[in-house]
Amino acid sequence: MTLQAEAEAHVLDIVRRARSSFYWSMRLLPGEKRRAMYAIYAYCRELDDIADGDLPRTEKLARLEDWRREIAALYDGTPSHPIAIALAGPVARYRLDRRWFEEILTGVGMDAAGDICAPSLLELQLYCRRVAGAVGMLSIAIYGASGKAAAGFALALGDAVQLTNILRDLREDAEIGRLYLPGDMLDAVGIRTRDPADVIAHPALPRVCDAMIDWAEQRYEDAEAALPNCDRRALRPAIIILATYKRLLSRLKETDLPASRRIRLGRLEKIAIALRAGLTLKP
Repeated sequence: MTLQAEAEAHVLDIVRRARSSFYWSMRLLPGEKRRAMYAIYAYCRELDDIADGDLPRTEKLARLEDWRREIAALYDGTPSHPIAIALAGPVARYRLDRRWFEEILTGVGMDAAGDICAPSLLELQLYCRRVAGAVGMLSIAIYGASGKAAAGFALALGDAVQLTNILRDLREDAEIGRLYLPGDMLDAVGIRTRDPADVIAHPALPRVCDAMIDWAEQRYEDAEAALPNCDRRALRPAIIILATYKRLLSRLKETDLPASRRIRLGRLEKIAIALRAGLTLKP
């Protein structure tokens, strides 16, 4: 097996083990684009695992700096990590902007440097742009969509997906000392504590969750509003992600947050959403 083939097998294994909601959208892509998206996903998963792992903070930050050097090596044509090797072809083929890989690194670094706890609205917007919007910008380049409308779609969808994930993971995040709900929203309903466990037990929490749901719904609407000016066929995988996460947000709206268990969509439900999204794109 060649080094390239080993690298691609490595990222495929990461994707399969992750059981991500993105899997079915990626599987529908043709070969080269599918492999490119697998490599992007594996890169993000690798960084998340560093930030969420049990290593001391200094070691986490050191490993992320190693990745910053690896991205530099990738763009110099000398990658050494299997994921970076798998990214080399897509970077050249789709002219992927180095900036977005570094933005993702910086966003994950916000988690690794210290547990995020009740950031300001502006800080949360920046975080979403880095860890989700940047992924969207890389993705649309692979899909073959370009222009201002496609960028607006990608950034709006990134915000919406990240806000949905924050709502889904409230309890899990609190257990590790993280709280992504904006301090501005907590203050607005009289929640003064910043202890994650106390916040998620506070009787005013549902009002904050409602405000977050409204924000997420607005960003889904912003993404949908951009679609008429985009190449919808090129964006089919992203439209599937939009439909999947809107369904997840609807499920969360029906739940008393923070959910006592992680809310998931079933495999068959995800497949059905993907198929429906495909049908709506037929002439």
